Amino acid sequence: MMESVISFLISVTPFLIDGLLLGFVFGVAAMGLTLIWGVMDVINLAHGPIISLAMFGVYLLTVTLGWGNPYIALIVVAALALPIGMGIYYIAVNRVIDAPHLSSLLATYSVNMMLMGVMNAVFGGAPRNIEYSLGTIQIGESITIPTARLVAAVAAAGIATALYFFLYRTRIGRYIRAVTDNRDAAELVGVPSTRILALSFGIGTLLAAFAGGLIATIFPFTIFEGSKYELKSFVIGVLGGLGNPIGSLFGGLILGVIEGLVPMFLETSWTPVIEFTLFVLILLVRPTGLFGGKS
Repeated sequence: MMESVISFLISVTPFLIDGLLLGFVFGVAAMGLTLIWGVMDVINLAHGPIISLAMFGVYLLTVTLGWGNPYIALIVVAALALPIGMGIYYIAVNRVIDAPHLSSLLATYSVNMMLMGVMNAVFGGAPRNIEYSLGTIQIGESITIPTARLVAAVAAAGIATALYFFLYRTRIGRYIRAVTDNRDAAELVGVPSTRILALSFGIGTLLAAFAGGLIATIFPFTIFEGSKYELKSFVIGVLGGLGNPIGSLFGGLILGVIEGLVPMFLETSWTPVIEFTLFVLILLVRPTGLFGGKS
C-alpha cells in the first residue's frame, strides 16, 4: 500500500510542479484584471487583446528586430504598456467611469475590437513562436523542469511582490487604496483621483502585458491567444476575490494546479469544463472569493 502511495506521489509531482509554475503567470495576468476592477469597478474587456499585443511586441523585438533575448524585450513591452493603459483610460473609460457598468463594459469592449482588428490586419491569424531555449533542469530521474517556465514563475512572483510593496509601502499605493475605498473622501483630502485611476488602469495593463510576454516565451501564440487567458483571469479573479490582486496570485496557483493535474486523469478538453464548474461553484457558495473581495 505504501509503495503504491509513494509511486503515485512520484508520478504526480512533475505535473504538480508544472502547474504551479504556470499558475504564477496566470496569477499575474489575473492581477491586472482584478486591480482595475477593485479600484474603479470596471470590467476590462480589453484585457485579452493587451495580452496578445504584448506577445507580438516581444516577438517583434526579439525575432523581427533581432534583439535575441526575449526577456529584455519583455521589460520594454511592459514599460510601454503603462502609458498605453493610461491612454486607454483617458480616451475610453474616464468619461463613463461614473456611468452604469454597461457603459464601461461597452467602452472596453470597443477597445477590444479595435485592438483585435489592428492585430488581425497587421499580423494575421498565423501562429508565431519565439525560438529561445534555456534548456531544462533535471531533478532526480522523473522530474524535468523547462528552465523557461521556472524563469517565468520567478519573474511573475517578483512582479507580484513588487506590486504588494507598491500598494502597501508607498504613498502612491496608499492613494490607490484610498481611491479604492472611497473616491469622494480621497478627493476631499487632496488625492488626485483621476490621475490615480489612470495610473491604476496603466498598472493593470502593465501586468497583463508582462504576463503576455512571459507566456510568449513558453508557448506558441496567435492574435486570439489573449482571449483564452482573459477567460482564465476571470475565473482566477472570482476564485481569489475580485478586487483583491494579491488573492489573484493564489487563485492563479490553484488554477495552475488544476491544469497540471487534470491531464493525468482525463482528456485535456475536460480542463475548461472543470475550471468553469469551479467558477460557478465559487459564485454560488462564496461570491467574494476564497480570499475575500477588495483589499
